[in-house]
Amino acid sequence: MDRRAVYGPRDGTVLSQQSQHRSDEILDGDIDEVLQAKRADGKFWRNLREQDLPIRVQQILHQIGFYGVYRCRRIQYDCHLITALVERWRSETHSFHFRVGEATITLQDVQVIWGLPIDGEPVSGIDLERTSVQWQEYCMQYIGFAPEDGALKGSRLQVKAIIEHISHVHITPDTPHLTVVQYARAVALLLLGGTMCPDSSGNLVSLLYLAKLEDIVAARNYSWGSAVLAFLYRELCNASEKGKAVIGGALQLVQIWAWSRIIPLCPGLGAPRVHMGPHQIHNNRVLPGAPYGAMWNCEHTFTRTVRTTVRVIRDILDEMQYDQFIWQPYDMESNVIMAYAGDFNPQLWRSICPLIFYAKMEMHHPERVLRQFGMMQNIPDQPDTRDMSLHKITHRGYWEWYNNITRHFVSSSTDRRVESGYQPGDAPMLQIVTQQVNTLQTLFQSKPVDVEGYRQLVAQLEHEVQIIAEAIKHQPQQTATPSDSAPTTSHRQRRSSSQMSIGSVERGDIGVDIAGPSTAYTPQDYYVPQPPQDYYVPQPSKMIGFNPLHTCQAMQKLILHM
Repeated sequence: MDRRAVYGPRDGTVLSQQSQHRSDEILDGDIDEVLQAKRADGKFWRNLREQDLPIRVQQILHQIGFYGVYRCRRIQYDCHLITALVERWRSETHSFHFRVGEATITLQDVQVIWGLPIDGEPVSGIDLERTSVQWQEYCMQYIGFAPEDGALKGSRLQVKAIIEHISHVHITPDTPHLTVVQYARAVALLLLGGTMCPDSSGNLVSLLYLAKLEDIVAARNYSWGSAVLAFLYRELCNASEKGKAVIGGALQLVQIWAWSRIIPLCPGLGAPRVHMGPHQIHNNRVLPGAPYGAMWNCEHTFTRTVRTTVRVIRDILDEMQYDQFIWQPYDMESNVIMAYAGDFNPQLWRSICPLIFYAKMEMHHPERVLRQFGMMQNIPDQPDTRDMSLHKITHRGYWEWYNNITRHFVSSSTDRRVESGYQPGDAPMLQIVTQQVNTLQTLFQSKPVDVEGYRQLVAQLEHEVQIIAEAIKHQPQQTATPSDSAPTTSHRQRRSSSQMSIGSVERGDIGVDIAGPSTAYTPQDYYVPQPPQDYYVPQPSKMIGFNPLHTCQAMQKLILHM
């Protein structure tokens, strides 16, 4: 039997990854495999069953933009429903392929269901490498406690450590403002890493996210909605591949999206579990009511619909008729939705744009689902195959990709590099390597180790630093010759006074990017991924001959673990 003739796609130009898609496994007999949906917010919400967060904390969550997520609370996942939907998710188009046409979760859904802001700066930044002590100091400053060593996993923190901390903090009208802000940041970090963007670990949250919450006023300027959607798209794409068993991301959004649109799967709504109205605060001010997503946090009845196994849901989706799918489920004039309408931007809902969340970037394709915006659907353009390559860009994979596509050098081989492996004239490099050598010497003094060859290596490093210093000292100065068509001062000279260079140091399978201040971008404006700490563990006999920076860093790691 020709599978494509029966099951599709008959034309493989759009769904080009069918052979790697999990729907192929169903025909091979894996018909009952259910994805394990991961999240890290269960205990947090259980602790809030009896009472709300303090109103002062809710005000800060509203200021950040997470208030709607908090008001929606937690809805139990239906893993069978999520699995059946993932079987119809296609990474080529970032949409579900139903019998009635393509449909997807858009920026409109994120904003209407959770009330998240979508108009703002992308959520991205630098992946800084810190020691455990530095992370503990960072947490103490911004969320009010220093986690124990066992609660830290590199740059990630166990969710239970945050929950345990906030459970022992009692906010009153007299609590100092700093304590309230630290408490609110901890809650926002839990919402971001536990509900909005939970990864497949199910119990860890990245402390990198905390950098965007340092300034609670500026935090509102980020496009949190597009960040959540980027993370969700990546999780759906990964889970749709063969052999995947777990999925993270904002699956509560997926479930509410499906219930709102697919009539045979929509449960009846019973007694509400959350308060939908506004919250009164002082001076006759109020916080808005709960957003649309909170309507679904209630008792559910399934007298007219189905809540059963993935097999049955799969059959329902296979047989779905056109009148069983609601393309526009939201009553945009209802009080619930109008409470958040001040932040709505329908033009952004329909924009074809990249969705960014740190190293993750996924494309938003509303042009493929125009019926969700009340428009007539035409035949969309062919998917851009470059979108698929974005899935391979991660913290680790970026540099392998970049080193393959970039032009590494411009100068000729005769004057390109000195013996040490650095660009001549790169003064910031010399400064950084010198600092690394000084750090090594301090480590030896504070933590003596008797390992043959290491003290000789420090001397070798000092010698290599001297080579760089001599190369810089004797490098000819580049100047511009005055002429009618050229300025009297070279571009290089004008720039050097206000901008440090950005250099790259290579060693075969590893790269380190060192970026200094720039007149064009601040460190928060772009993302510079670093190799994981344990990516390279050198042997002492093999370190001589590598560039000084790599050797310094490798030695520091070895010494600190002795």
